[in-house]
Amino acid sequence: MTIKSVDCQTVSKTFYDAVIVGSGVAGAIVAKQLSEQGKNVLILEAGTSRDLTLAGFQSYVETFYGAIAKHANSPYPLNLNALSPTDGLNSYFEEKGPMPLSGSYTRVTGGTTMHWQGTTLRMLPDDFKLRSKYGQGLDWPIEYTDLMPYYRKAEYEIGVSGNTKEQKELDIPFLPGYVFPMKELPPSYLDEQIREKIDGTTFDLDKETIKLKLSSFPQGRNSVPNPDYALYHGDVFVPSGVTSENPLEYGERCQGNASCVPICPVQAKYDARRTLGTIAFPDRVHLLSQAVASRVEIDPENGRVTAIHYKHYKDKNSPQYTIGTAKGRLFVLAANAIENAKLMLASELLSTSGLIGNNMMDHPFILTWALMPQVIGTMRGPLVTSGIGTFRKGKFRKQQSAFGIAIENSGWGWSGTGATDVLRDAVNRNRYGKDLRQELIDRISRQLLLAFMCELPADYSNRVTIDPQYKDRLGNYRPVIHFNISDYCKKTMADARKVSREIFKRLKAEDYTHYKNSDPAYFEYEGEGYWYRGGNHFSGTHVMGTSKHNSVVNKNLRSWDYENLYLVGSGSMPSIGTANTTLTIAALSFLASEQMLKDLNT
Repeated sequence: MTIKSVDCQTVSKTFYDAVIVGSGVAGAIVAKQLSEQGKNVLILEAGTSRDLTLAGFQSYVETFYGAIAKHANSPYPLNLNALSPTDGLNSYFEEKGPMPLSGSYTRVTGGTTMHWQGTTLRMLPDDFKLRSKYGQGLDWPIEYTDLMPYYRKAEYEIGVSGNTKEQKELDIPFLPGYVFPMKELPPSYLDEQIREKIDGTTFDLDKETIKLKLSSFPQGRNSVPNPDYALYHGDVFVPSGVTSENPLEYGERCQGNASCVPICPVQAKYDARRTLGTIAFPDRVHLLSQAVASRVEIDPENGRVTAIHYKHYKDKNSPQYTIGTAKGRLFVLAANAIENAKLMLASELLSTSGLIGNNMMDHPFILTWALMPQVIGTMRGPLVTSGIGTFRKGKFRKQQSAFGIAIENSGWGWSGTGATDVLRDAVNRNRYGKDLRQELIDRISRQLLLAFMCELPADYSNRVTIDPQYKDRLGNYRPVIHFNISDYCKKTMADARKVSREIFKRLKAEDYTHYKNSDPAYFEYEGEGYWYRGGNHFSGTHVMGTSKHNSVVNKNLRSWDYENLYLVGSGSMPSIGTANTTLTIAALSFLASEQMLKDLNT
């Protein structure tokens, strides 16, 4: 059985224990946790519900194959009633600068796990104390040890493949004997070529010597179940795949397709539909798709949320909609950080701290690329299997941000100088026919791209706002984005470029990196020009804290100002360190679900 898709009439006649906005990883986990304890739950989803069928998923794969532009949302047909930002390809974001936010998210069932890379790093203990330890950004009201049991739950739910020994060497604590549910994915041939040349290389960063070391990345994709996991968990982990109405489909082991972003054709990569499809009591969970939440209703007498108003459209190709109301005891905003903030602002929700929409964060990436002297197997394996994590921590964080380095298996594509530029150069040199094919094979198979994911601390001036002149065709607000990159982060990008030069030198690789000043994300720092790419890890717009005066939610992600309203997801994170946010979002969703159940049981 799968969760039940319902209509507006059913919703209007039902009083729910919990109404959840969003079916991404946060909403799916909360729905699963509450329903398993006997609670009846409604999920409002802006996208369509065909995503829950195998045929629906396969249609996305076919759409991606046929798309001319291969970007994060290529598999998903344009839906003007629930637009997704797609790296500037549409006008959903209204960018007010001074720099572009860049990046994207996906408004379909399953949320942005429908295009995420699958990297599932834990945050470091120091990341929770960024203000008190390094004088930057914000501190969390909880510590790493408080989140450890929820990280374990998240790793089980997602089905993480990884090597805890390697992660411990990067100063990430685990309980004695703990292993990930599945063994790490084998490093690519490219990884091994780089490891051989650079392991042990040192680099001085703000008078601190950092030693380079390649490690495999924990990932949310199926590999080989780890038999030792049973010793800790009590049973062997069995990987599952995407859901289908009948039967339940099981995802295959990762086959090394290079289209992990946006979509895994064999369903080896986790997405939130897997959680929705493994809900033990699906009759307790209703899903109303094509329902765009438009307003949170508050009872002025007691300050409690009483309903979520939504606009329900029957056809994504038509702007026609009906207005509906979902009522319940407890309400959960589980969309991404930007959509949560936008909905709260559109609802004119009050906040004692005045921080709704502020402290927005992302991980800006600086990319560098080179041509290796030998074939390195580009385009083989998942997009990333290994990276360098030794720059994720250090005393230098008082002066500049931390960063992680990913070794990309997909060539220069993300830099915008991939196969097209190689083909143009070959044609300019009069290469045709057999000679052209051979040159393309030779050059593309030697492409190396390094992606430096940089920490960006919370900054009050980086924010989401709304403006009546910027609305979509349903009349809902579009996000107005105010964003900039601080010198604290720019210094790190400049140093990342220096690190890449040292790495390319050790590899005897020809450096092709160049940053055009015509790029919207171009900037100059200390006389040199750079540009960055967004990490799609939007966070911080309703941060957690120790009081209603310094935050929007408490340590359990419950609103300080509305006691039956929870704000889950990365918007509640006060810092993001150098870890991709999905695993921490999942862990926080488990943490918040415990408090929700306490509230519902009183």
